[in-house]
Amino acid sequence: MTLSTVGTDDVRASVDAALATLEKSLREVNHEIWSHPELAYEEHYAHDTICNFLEKQGFTVTRHAYGLDTSFEALSGSGGRLVNFNAEYDALPGIGHACGHNLIATSSIAAFLALSFTLKKYGIPGRTQLLGTPAEENGGGKAKLIDAGAYKNVDISLMAHGGPKKVFPDQGPADGIAGTLMNARMNIQCQFTGKSAHAGGNPWDGINALDALVTSYNNVAVLRQQLLPEQRIHCAFMDTPKVANVIPEHTTAFWQVRSPSLKGLKLLVTKVRNCIEAGALATGCQVAIQEEELYTDVRLNDTLCDRYQVHMGEYGRKVLKRHDKVLTASSDIGNVSYITPTLHTMFGIPTPDNTFPHHPDFAASAGTDEAHTEAVTVGKSLALTGWDMIMNDELYEMAHRQWQEEIARD
Repeated sequence: MTLSTVGTDDVRASVDAALATLEKSLREVNHEIWSHPELAYEEHYAHDTICNFLEKQGFTVTRHAYGLDTSFEALSGSGGRLVNFNAEYDALPGIGHACGHNLIATSSIAAFLALSFTLKKYGIPGRTQLLGTPAEENGGGKAKLIDAGAYKNVDISLMAHGGPKKVFPDQGPADGIAGTLMNARMNIQCQFTGKSAHAGGNPWDGINALDALVTSYNNVAVLRQQLLPEQRIHCAFMDTPKVANVIPEHTTAFWQVRSPSLKGLKLLVTKVRNCIEAGALATGCQVAIQEEELYTDVRLNDTLCDRYQVHMGEYGRKVLKRHDKVLTASSDIGNVSYITPTLHTMFGIPTPDNTFPHHPDFAASAGTDEAHTEAVTVGKSLALTGWDMIMNDELYEMAHRQWQEEIARD
């Protein structure tokens, strides 16, 4: 068979065959990650499990890549375009893989293997990259990897996130959504400093840092009345008094601010800062505010969404091309979508009714055989989408043109 006679069915058969031989070992990798949940930048077990598996398949793996102890990079092929797959594997405190990052890792590993083996089989110029991206839940791993140059030569970036089959209340029957808008997000750390005093003896000599914190929280609570439907503000009190009879000198809080666009996020962060500073002003405290970990919104790419939708259809899955309502979660894959055309698709797994990520019931669902099977099918479709981007100049140029137009839009 020559390259000119290779058809879509041939490529899909090659992808299927490549993963059929690894079915048992892929399931073991998935289970190991799911069974050993690890928090941001502590994913040592997942890192080693994936790296060991890839090395057994004959790949050279760079462990602790780009200056991050729990990141890795595997590269395959030569010449041609570089298609990146992102593997996430961090978990949540107390509820394990309640966001299903074990499935993200599984689908990206499967995609990387399938596309790498298929390119090698046909002797086609083209490169694949599997990048281990830690700390998505908290820590901005992909943003740090961008700064370190991990995506410098990437032409297309692909990944998939598991979820319930019905993500939006108005969504019709579907097995997933190829393109989902997500909020931009900024973290804000604030520390109030007042003056300690005896709460019973001479409270008038104190400056109450707890009052400043509570006042700022109430200011934001009032601000929420004027938020857009997709905007969100969350807060956690991190350092508060442990006794009642002392005027507290120090308190700290951690805020997350979300908005559908970077422009909207900038405006909303300014309003939240004003609320925090007003709490300090009203109580006479000093406040130190630090903004960190910007997650941008996700830039959708219709060409990538379309190709993924087509390939999932070939596996009997009904996938919506896109949904124009904003999924009010955030991800650092948005940062990647600002530097290269990116697909961040949502795929459905079997879950109990009204079960969503960041709930213990979803963690249980993410560990099932049925969820694993779906992740592998998604990986096959990602591999085929990557094949399209390597082999079809017209589709690749269209994807890049759309991405440039999206970036310029704001």
